[in-house]
Amino acid sequence: MSQHSSAEFAEELATLNRIAESRTLLKDQIGRVIVGQEEIVDHLLIALLARGHALLVGVPGLAKTLLIRTLARSLRLSFNRIQFTPDLMPTDITGTEIIEENRETGRKEFRFVEGPLFAQVVLADEINRTPPKTQAALLQAMAEHEVSAAGKTMSLQEPFFVLATQNPIEQEGTYPLPEAQLDRFMFNLRLDYPNLAEELKIVSSTTGDADSVAEPVLSGEEIEGLQVFVRRVPVADAVLEYAVKLVRATRPGQTTGQKFVEEWVRWGAGPRAGQYLILGAKARAVLDGRPTPDAEDVLALAKPVLRHRIVRTFRAEADGVDTDTIIENLLDVIKP
Repeated sequence: MSQHSSAEFAEELATLNRIAESRTLLKDQIGRVIVGQEEIVDHLLIALLARGHALLVGVPGLAKTLLIRTLARSLRLSFNRIQFTPDLMPTDITGTEIIEENRETGRKEFRFVEGPLFAQVVLADEINRTPPKTQAALLQAMAEHEVSAAGKTMSLQEPFFVLATQNPIEQEGTYPLPEAQLDRFMFNLRLDYPNLAEELKIVSSTTGDADSVAEPVLSGEEIEGLQVFVRRVPVADAVLEYAVKLVRATRPGQTTGQKFVEEWVRWGAGPRAGQYLILGAKARAVLDGRPTPDAEDVLALAKPVLRHRIVRTFRAEADGVDTDTIIENLLDVIKP
C-alpha cells in the first residue's frame, strides 16, 4: 500500500471498502440468528482472514455450535461438526479405506472415504474429551492443512478453519491439551453469559415459530483473496516493536521482565504469539477499512492471543491469579 501507483492505490482502497462492507453484511446476517457475542464474531472473522484457528471456551448453552454453523453458512463454506468423545479414533475424523466391489470388473478394490475433517469450517466440539492421538490428528490438519490416512497425504479444501470448544466447568475424564498444542490456536476466546436484554431476546426468539436463517455473503474463493490481501498489509516498525516487546515481557528471566512476571509466570509466550498479534492486527485494521494497523489493534488482541500461551506458577494458582490478570498488568507497564 506504500510506494504504489495511483491505480494500485485506488484498487486497494476499493478492496478495503469492500471488506468493511462485507463485515457489516456478515454481522447483520449472523445477528439474524445469534444474539450478542459481537466481539466474538469479530475475533472469528479476524482469525479466518489471518488463516488462524480459534479455541472457544464457555459453559454449555451459549450457542457455540449455532454461532459457528451460522458463520459457515454466511460465508458459503462447507461445515462439519465433530463431537469429540473418549472412544473417538483418528480415522473417525480423517477418514478410512473400505473394500468395495467394482461392478465392471468384479474385482474388489480399496476406496478412501473422507472423514468430517474434509470441510472448510470444522467444529471440534469438546476437543479435550478425546485421547491425545485423535487430538494430534486434528492438530496436524490445522498446522499443515492436510490429512495423512491410508498411507497417503491429502490436501484439505481452502480456506480451512478449525473452531474447537471446551467446557471450563467439567474436567473429569478429560484430556487437557498440552501447551505446545494450545499454541496451534491463534485465539483463545471466552464466551460469557448474555446480559439481561440479550437473554430476553434469546428466549423470546427461540420459543416462537419464527426460524431465522443467515444468507451467504462471501464465497471461499473471495475469502482466500482476502487472506492474501491481509498478508500484504504494511505494518509500522513501532507497532511491530510493541507486539514483540509485549510477547517478550511475558517470559520470566527476560531483562524486560516485571517482578509480578517472575512470581506468577513459569513459561511465557513464544514467537508465534508475536506473529499472531501482527497478523490479527492487520486483519482487524482491514475489517475496519483501515490501510494499516496501529498499536490499539495489538492491544485489543493481547488477551485472546496470549491467555493460552502463559503458564502460571503454583504461586499464581494459589493466589487465584489468572492469565488475564497477568496480561492486564503487562498492558499497564508495556506501552506502545
